[in-house]
Amino acid sequence: MSDQQRFGMDLFWNQASVVVERVLQSQKDVIARAAEIFASSITQGGVIHAYGTGHSRAFAMELAGRAGGLVPVNRMDLEDLALKAGWPHEVVVHPDIERDPEAGKQLLSCYRIEPHDAFIFCSNSGVNVAMVEVARQVKEKGYPLVVVTSMQHTQRVSSRHPSGKKLYEFADVVIDNHGPFGDALLELPGGGTACAVSSITGVLIAQMITAETIGLLLERGEEVPVYISANVPGGIERNLEIVRRYEGRIRPV
Repeated sequence: MSDQQRFGMDLFWNQASVVVERVLQSQKDVIARAAEIFASSITQGGVIHAYGTGHSRAFAMELAGRAGGLVPVNRMDLEDLALKAGWPHEVVVHPDIERDPEAGKQLLSCYRIEPHDAFIFCSNSGVNVAMVEVARQVKEKGYPLVVVTSMQHTQRVSSRHPSGKKLYEFADVVIDNHGPFGDALLELPGGGTACAVSSITGVLIAQMITAETIGLLLERGEEVPVYISANVPGGIERNLEIVRRYEGRIRPV
């Protein structure tokens, strides 16, 4: 095996960069549509609710409560069922919570949702019951929904939701993270795959949405409510001032 073919960081970067470039070339239009939804929501005093389970929680964390990110973004999490709905902690931290239909039915009740709010959900497979059920409720209530998923993966598996539908089928805008089936990117010599890529494309998509949303707000002459790092002088005080406007609607940071 040549150095170029060796299993390692260079091989991963070579293949991951292809996926990143694919996202850049193919998803700009839908990312722009998502940003239009979010800019309109924020302009009208709305909040963006970001939700992911498993490793897709990282996508929601990339959008909500971080330096350089938009303040009116609330991170939804199944653990809030313990904090706000009285569920046992051991139940909500168990991996099977993603497959519990009652979790999906009750999660929205944990948050204060107002008429101009919007939602963005991330799931590589888009088939687990709780995720699909929350999406179903969001659309039943008439809110706009953006979905980030792997179309290659979701189209090869069956939904676990009683409706038979998958997450992307409830979306107003679908953003494809171009992750492969199973997420892992590199083929192992003895069979199987390793090294996931959806976290990388997820961060890229999240920050592209943030940048495009801010760009639209600036073009419209709107104030841009953005977090400053708490680790720079005045950051904490500045953040608290902006966060007060959304008190009770976004997760405290």
